[in-house]
Amino acid sequence: MPGDSVLVLSGLDPSGGAGISADIETINQFGVTALPIITTLTVQNTESVLSTLEVDSDFIYEQFKHLKSDIDFSVIKIGLLSSENQINTIHSLLCMCKNIKVVLDPIIKSSSGTGLLNDRAVAAMKLKLLPYVDVLTPNISELQTLCPNMSELEAVKSLPSKWILITTSDSSDNDIEHRLYCNAKLVESFSYNKLPGLYHGSGCTLSSAISALLSLGVKGDIACDRALEYTYQTLLNAKSIGKMQYHPNRQ
Repeated sequence: MPGDSVLVLSGLDPSGGAGISADIETINQFGVTALPIITTLTVQNTESVLSTLEVDSDFIYEQFKHLKSDIDFSVIKIGLLSSENQINTIHSLLCMCKNIKVVLDPIIKSSSGTGLLNDRAVAAMKLKLLPYVDVLTPNISELQTLCPNMSELEAVKSLPSKWILITTSDSSDNDIEHRLYCNAKLVESFSYNKLPGLYHGSGCTLSSAISALLSLGVKGDIACDRALEYTYQTLLNAKSIGKMQYHPNRQ
């Protein structure tokens, strides 16, 4: 059945906290199978990202088409991308798809602050990918990068995605508020206490949970609500395996 799988395009985090590992763990928890295509190899641990290596766009193209010829999937989750060229390739793949929901976690910097996407790639993401995106999950910094010099409401109105779930986790010291917009109208706010410590992969967990729920036929607002609650539980039960950032416990 189409609802049994989500195709995932994202990077590989060797520490297992974020990226493809987080996507697979999360999606599996909802009884859904992840179909992972790696876009970026990284040298990172729980403290920092040292370097990245872009996966060849032609190889991504071949993987996508070969999977699509065999497996019916109704949702695509997009995480870390490497370049403008890679974004253009994924745009061409999305053009081939019908009745596909797309969830985009617009990863521009790592949680440790390392820049991962240059200005040309960000511009390409906004122009080429966002028109296909059903659910966009930026934090405040990512929204400001996508829409510089705009207020939150102006930014949301300028973006074509139907659902935009904004988190303040990167700009709040106490409570975290997630604001969900539908067709540029605020429909719901979700508040959580900010937990002590630093966490690695919470954004990947959230966007992947939304993707899994959408693949099961859950409506956008309910999927976001349930995915936020799931993600918060993974943070409450987070584990430390390295020197700095905690891993959400997705099991």
